[in-house]
Amino acid sequence: TELAPYHTILKAEDAMKKLGSAGMAGLNMETRLEDNSNAPIDQAGIPGEICGKGPHALTIYFKDPEKTEEAMKGGWFHSGDIGVMDEDRYISVVDRKKDMIKTGGENVSTREVEEVIYLDSRVEEVAVVGVDHPLWVEAVTAIVVPRKGEEIGEQEIVALCKKELAPFKVPKKIVLVDALPKTPTGKILKREMRVTYKDLFSE
Repeated sequence: TELAPYHTILKAEDAMKKLGSAGMAGLNMETRLEDNSNAPIDQAGIPGEICGKGPHALTIYFKDPEKTEEAMKGGWFHSGDIGVMDEDRYISVVDRKKDMIKTGGENVSTREVEEVIYLDSRVEEVAVVGVDHPLWVEAVTAIVVPRKGEEIGEQEIVALCKKELAPFKVPKKIVLVDALPKTPTGKILKREMRVTYKDLFSE
């Protein structure tokens, strides 16, 4: 809503050749990716926070100067979404900033790992979170719900991830559960899982 009615646009003629892309900045809008120091990222394939500005963008949060200051650093609205830009400057959303995992000096998109695990048809649901780790700072951890009547082993999921992902993105631990915690509207509560499994690697 802060950048409503639009920020980026993917034209119909680009839809098939840019599958999964959010497009480029729309009319009168500007968009860019920023690193953790709020410096713009111009290199393709490097993840950064998606930022935007334009005539219909938010300028302040009502009676919330602290939130406004945090969101509007440098005059750009910071969306909280992490994206990557391709060689043609089309942007794709890869994760929420708060869900990105920092492990061993690398950033891991939870969404990317989840999409790989969903390749196994026996998986009903999965949530990937970063859990405190004494060596890696955060460890990639996958909470998996098998489909009813299906059996799946932890090592099978790890093997699939090793086949499809870079080594640092492979989950350090797979936790099999009956259900994921959710809000009444069905949104998966990753923050709750980070608390539930915070001691997983301290045992």
